[in-house]
Amino acid sequence: MTGSPDSPSFRLAYVPGVTPAKWARTWSERLPDIPLTLLQVTASEASDVLRDGTADAGFVRLPVDRTVFSAIPLYTETTVVVVPKDHLVTAAEEVSLDDLADEVVFHLLDDVLGWEQPPGQPAFERPATTADAVELVAAGVGVLIVPQSLARLHHRRDLTYRPVVDAPQSCVALSWPEEATTDLVEDFIGIVRGRTVNSTRGRAQPQPKTEQKREGRKPTGGRGKPTGGTARSRAAAPKSGGKRGTGKPRRRS
Repeated sequence: MTGSPDSPSFRLAYVPGVTPAKWARTWSERLPDIPLTLLQVTASEASDVLRDGTADAGFVRLPVDRTVFSAIPLYTETTVVVVPKDHLVTAAEEVSLDDLADEVVFHLLDDVLGWEQPPGQPAFERPATTADAVELVAAGVGVLIVPQSLARLHHRRDLTYRPVVDAPQSCVALSWPEEATTDLVEDFIGIVRGRTVNSTRGRAQPQPKTEQKREGRKPTGGRGKPTGGTARSRAAAPKSGGKRGTGKPRRRS
């Protein structure tokens, strides 16, 4: 939640595999007086913490309910298969789902790839989390297909991974409740989109002092002071009679 008006704050949720550090660092540089709290949640919890206001915005995996949430897609991840280092598929730089047809492939309870039909042979159980499945892969029970960031997050020395060229992919997005698009949410959107501090998009920026002074000046002409100088200076100016420039003549050499 954004806190009270006197002490605002910003809470940012993020799902496993997303690294929000660079955006959080930019926030602290631009808005040092407004603390940002990071909240790691599972992919299935992300919508709930945004809906109930536990977090103001979050890095989530699509899809989201577009009748409730706004979302800005950021990037799409490569999908990989996690296998033991001595597995046959490690001989290739990339594999297809057909190459895994005879493998036991774990279908996670917290799956983020949205399989219509999971590939390979069904496992004896569905692991609850990616971490649980990685332990089973290390034991040689089966293989696991996940976004590359999750494979990196749960890296083990005895395991490796290869891209799966025809597998579904996961898209990471910044999301927030559409009806709760606050000024701080707009600030964070600007950071994620790479806008500069002085960008005219998003929240209105204060005008520079020079512009404020210029707009505060009284207009000239009309009923204000004449633009041709003061009355005293005009009266003191010599009248020209016919020819202009009747000052001292130039001395000829």
